Amino acid sequence: MHIEVSHDDMQRFRRRLTTLYPDHVDAHLERLRMVFGRYGVGVEQPKDSPRWTEKDVALITYADILQADDCPPLPVLNRFASEHLKGAIRTIHLLPFYPWTSDDGFSVVDYRLVHPDYGDWKNVDELGNEFDLMFDVVLNHCSTGSSWFRQFIQGNLPGREYFVEESPDTDLSQVVRPRTSPLLTEFHTRRGEAHVWTTFSADQVDLNWRNPDVFFEFLDIFLLYISHGARILRLDAVAFLWKKTGTNCLHLRQTHEVIKFFRDIFAVLAPHVLVLTETNVPHEENISYFGDGDEAHMVYNFSLPPLLLHALLRGDTRELMKWAQSLPALPGNCTFFNFTASHDGIGLRPLQGILPREELDYLVGEVERRGGRVSSKNNPDGSTSPYELNITYYSALANPEEPHSETSQDRFMVSQLAALAVRGMPAIYFHSLTATLNHHEGVEETGAYRSINRRKWQESELKTALQEDDSHHRAIFDRYTEALRRRGELKAFHPNAGMEIIDIGKGGLLIKRVSLDQKQVIHCAHNFRNKDLTIDADKVGLQEEGIDLLTDQKASVRNGTITLAPYEVRWIAEA
Repeated sequence: MHIEVSHDDMQRFRRRLTTLYPDHVDAHLERLRMVFGRYGVGVEQPKDSPRWTEKDVALITYADILQADDCPPLPVLNRFASEHLKGAIRTIHLLPFYPWTSDDGFSVVDYRLVHPDYGDWKNVDELGNEFDLMFDVVLNHCSTGSSWFRQFIQGNLPGREYFVEESPDTDLSQVVRPRTSPLLTEFHTRRGEAHVWTTFSADQVDLNWRNPDVFFEFLDIFLLYISHGARILRLDAVAFLWKKTGTNCLHLRQTHEVIKFFRDIFAVLAPHVLVLTETNVPHEENISYFGDGDEAHMVYNFSLPPLLLHALLRGDTRELMKWAQSLPALPGNCTFFNFTASHDGIGLRPLQGILPREELDYLVGEVERRGGRVSSKNNPDGSTSPYELNITYYSALANPEEPHSETSQDRFMVSQLAALAVRGMPAIYFHSLTATLNHHEGVEETGAYRSINRRKWQESELKTALQEDDSHHRAIFDRYTEALRRRGELKAFHPNAGMEIIDIGKGGLLIKRVSLDQKQVIHCAHNFRNKDLTIDADKVGLQEEGIDLLTDQKASVRNGTITLAPYEVRWIAEA
């Protein structure tokens, strides 16, 4: 199928190939031409539409998070989301729904199949008829159970050249690790013993991106996903992609170049598709994946979840405000992907250089006091340090003695509404939407700390919880979805709309949002303490009276001030 590509685009592709794969550039360029139009991608260009709007909100979920006896999980999820989430959620992020062997999906056996326990491609397409879709692409590694790795063991192409081998005598002490497991794992192959790079676990074997065949393999996979409705492609663990001995193997120039190359290709074949990088690293390293506006369209705002948690547990927003005020102005084709929780834990590396060590220790202690766990990583000097807090975000903020109380609910909602107010595209984990408590049984069953935040709901059980009058699940779900629907009607929450952080004292957070046309101004006022917070009315742009857009209630000025009740949030605009 012939797709017209401009001379300028082809020259750009040539430059990328020359940087990444300098041998046989002409052959690679011709191979690239042959890919255009595969699965029909690029044949019919989508109608022009905004890259994103204030209605863009993503739901992060496992394909099998809801289960029922009458059908597979994917149709169950579609049924629930269509009934409860229309108008609140635009995009559903399906965590890896492919066949897998470990890490709850992130050890992929076959990228081109739907796990038969979840449903099939038809079920994915049906979900895509109701919502936009976001798919994971696990670029750094695959499962030892994959056909590629079986080929490696047997010495057959193409898999024989798909993985990274290294001598155990090589000095790899500089390599940055997110785990405490060995970096190299020994496997017996027909060619003898091989020591294979395994950044994350012995079942997750790293792919060799120095081999152009791996690049083209994944380009084909990307196009397949786009043909099934993927609007956002999440590049998992992408910071570790390119391996080069003698370096830390993190954020290498070639890794950035791979991402830019994919973005260039999508700009031609599927300009509606967005690239999102997942790099759970210190803040400045994380935002480097925007490039010069030519790399990721979005990056996870990884510092936001632990800073919100710290501010609410301390009742002190100073560090959060200082960080928020430092967020850079971004090109119009880039924005943050804002979240508080995901299938993983709450990362601590993104606090490096932001919070002092004693405050990190405080967070660790508070999470453990609330029934959470703490995961560690290896450091180059041989020591270990806390890497991730494993706990549901609701349990992290709820009173351990009274997790169902209104105060616990209110404090949790401050964190969620603050994340909705920060400039960018919001993403909500399913278990935040349902205020799920720690799933200790999952940890006992799997031995994995992350299972504490990966509960699977029976559909009937969740529906009951969302109907009971005294259920904290219902209270949070109703408040949350109502806030999302209201937010989607307010142009000041466009991902590129203006944002200013206004200092109202260490107990509060005031975020001013201004629509792109300057016609709508909203002051998002948050009280992070369990006592009243008094705000100078001038700071929220009011002289007499305003309106709280969250509730449609009046925001009255008295003696030149506005008062927020404990853990109250208001979206204040002129009446």
